[in-house]
Amino acid sequence: MQKDCIYLDNNATTKVDPASVEAMMPYITDYYGNPSSMHSFGGQVSKAVKEAREKVAALLGANESEIIFTSGGTEGDNAAIRAALQAQPKKRHIITTQVEHPAVLNVCKQLQHQGYEVTYLSVDKRGQLDLHELEAALTGNTALVTIMYANNETGVVFPIEEIGKLVKEYGAIFHVDAVQAVGKIPMNMKDSTIDILTMSGHKIHAPKGIGAMYVRRGVRFRPLLIGGGQERGRRAGTPNVPAIVALGKAAELELLHLEEATARERKLRDRLEKTILELIPECEVNGGGTQRLPNTTNIGFKYIEGEAILLLLNQEKICASSGSACSSGSLEPSHVLRAMGLPYTILHGSIRFSLCRYTTEAEIDKVIEVLPSIVKRLREMSPFKNDDASWLQEQEQVLAHN
Repeated sequence: MQKDCIYLDNNATTKVDPASVEAMMPYITDYYGNPSSMHSFGGQVSKAVKEAREKVAALLGANESEIIFTSGGTEGDNAAIRAALQAQPKKRHIITTQVEHPAVLNVCKQLQHQGYEVTYLSVDKRGQLDLHELEAALTGNTALVTIMYANNETGVVFPIEEIGKLVKEYGAIFHVDAVQAVGKIPMNMKDSTIDILTMSGHKIHAPKGIGAMYVRRGVRFRPLLIGGGQERGRRAGTPNVPAIVALGKAAELELLHLEEATARERKLRDRLEKTILELIPECEVNGGGTQRLPNTTNIGFKYIEGEAILLLLNQEKICASSGSACSSGSLEPSHVLRAMGLPYTILHGSIRFSLCRYTTEAEIDKVIEVLPSIVKRLREMSPFKNDDASWLQEQEQVLAHN
């Protein structure tokens, strides 16, 4: 990465911690044995995997026997959902939310085609769930409730333990996609209602391609990947030892820095938000007014396109992301922001800034310095400017055409 680049897209991925790189390198160059082998050369590698498992378990407040290593969040979500359904084959109902990650939403949509009934819970304008809607949806036929801990776009945190208590009353399995929450919110699975939790290494300064699942002891779990007996028969395939070791080190560091880092990130995030709202008219925080991750802010700027803001920020060597999940040739806005019922004037001009423990005050100062002029410049170019009616009409025409 360029040394002068300001990286504020940490909910997408994070810089690998140098300590994690240092920890994994010997298992690429020198200790390359297979941890399943009987000889001592493989045995020392097996010990490293065990130590990494213990470190991940400590971060989650779990027992090391409840941790399964995976390739990341997507595999974890797929494995959790399918295992929960296989454990209760007579139940055909799933509950999730409209704002889940595609790794959950697209699996649920596929399962609908296979005959499952899926309830997609709505969110309010703050991005928060209504627990009465959840309670009304639960039945004796509900096999699985799969709900994210915190939203990747807005940072909104759901009341997971309250949700879990409702789920338990109906005997369903409770899966939580905690990819964005791990390392930002203290976890204690020993006192939790969560049955299965998924996490991803590259969100906590470990490499891409490694993740982990927590599966509560006693929860029936059939593997998604079938082959050898690795991971106590719960996930086949030769372990990716270097990445596992790096994940263990990253988990150790996240736990060590958790309290200090989250307090610092929240302070920087709040200053960024407050100053932007003061300096730039016609903007608002998407998901404000409810509990959010300390490192995340999603701000909507009226009458302009988020992609244009990102382009000009990039010219200033500032990396952020759009609240719009637009693909090439499409102006379809983020499914998360649409589910929140936000007006079109905000939907297309939303930007997410996500911080980490490496973020500095000077970097936040730079964003505050350049962003107001970028927004002003784009609004001066906009044919709609402050005309809500014209903007709305134009966006409706675009969506109708697509």
